[in-house]
Amino acid sequence: MSSTRFDAYFVLRLSLAQLISWGSVFYLFSLLIEPLERDLGLSRAQVSLAFSLGLLAEGLMAYPVGRWIDRGHERLVMTAGSLLAGLGLLLHSRVSNLAGLYAVWLLLGAAMAAVLYAPAFALLTRRFPHDFRRAIITLTFLGGLASTVFMPLTAWLMHVFGWREALVLLALLHLLLCAPLHWLTLPGAPVPARSASHVVDALVPGLQPLLRSAPFLLVGVFTVAMMSVTVAIPAHMVSLLRENGLPEFWVIALPAAIGAVQVLGRLLLYFFEHHADLHRVNRLVPLLIPLGVLVLLMAPALVPWQVVAVGLFVLIYGLGNGMLTIVKGTAIAHYVSRDHVATLNGALGVPLALARAAAPLLLGVLWSPQAGYSHGLWLLLGLSVLGVGALMLAQRLSLRLGAPPSSDLSA
Repeated sequence: MSSTRFDAYFVLRLSLAQLISWGSVFYLFSLLIEPLERDLGLSRAQVSLAFSLGLLAEGLMAYPVGRWIDRGHERLVMTAGSLLAGLGLLLHSRVSNLAGLYAVWLLLGAAMAAVLYAPAFALLTRRFPHDFRRAIITLTFLGGLASTVFMPLTAWLMHVFGWREALVLLALLHLLLCAPLHWLTLPGAPVPARSASHVVDALVPGLQPLLRSAPFLLVGVFTVAMMSVTVAIPAHMVSLLRENGLPEFWVIALPAAIGAVQVLGRLLLYFFEHHADLHRVNRLVPLLIPLGVLVLLMAPALVPWQVVAVGLFVLIYGLGNGMLTIVKGTAIAHYVSRDHVATLNGALGVPLALARAAAPLLLGVLWSPQAGYSHGLWLLLGLSVLGVGALMLAQRLSLRLGAPPSSDLSA
């Protein structure tokens, strides 16, 4: 069994794999839309459905992946996920029709379930039970720069070599770097307690009450509502900014700044960890998301200060989204159960996948030439307020009932 003391070098190696995995798979799709339309003769809707299928596959795999992590198979899961991502990108480089494109993104979606934040957060919670929040924040410092690093890098590779050859090069990063990193970094997973292992394997009474508990259901509402908002906005960010009449320079520069602002938010959260009450921080951080959406709703009325208003939105939203990743990633451990965090997070996989796939589409459907995105933004504002309220209530109920089962919440 590995040491439970915080190991910065261990987290750094895992963070590098996160940077590559997020940057070369999740953030890849937006750069592939136009080449796929052009070379395969597809419509925007046909291409977009591929990413939705990937997100659905990720959600469907979240629960079994969580169970395997809870059983102590993190090394095999994440190494296999990197190999699967590499294979998926290699196959993507040879795609010639719509069916092949959909099959490849189903494969990549399964890979994402095994290599992105959810399994990494779960294994850090198991390996560093008294310092898991610090480990998760540290992990996301580098992971938060994935779009900042890989979007320009991938665009350059596509420009120089073509999109098919660029995918081959990205695949090699998974096969030659991420897979070995996971295999060499993750031996000696903590052995699950006998009772916890029995619960995970048989789903006997113990886990089932947690799945039906009010704190878990409320954390689920919080996570799904906030995920809807934080996926819908980036998908339409450029159009949102153009609708506000911003010059093209700001339309590109402001979204690019969000990645760096997210990392700044996580640095601030790291500071707050040692100077503020953890539960108070968890209540305040999600409030930044509805505040940012409200600023964006007000921007069209702030002529000629729209650039300043949208810049303020980017600052508030970027800080909030950066810190919200940590709050979402640790809410189950803090307010439901730490022993079964991977399984419980996995149980939210399908609703999360549906929300992630549907939210960008819904925001687009609600757009109109007369009202622009205003109707959709009001909906996102309502969802974010609902999410904030659900987390606050989950926190109140959990703290009233006492600490989650078998949990030590010191961080």
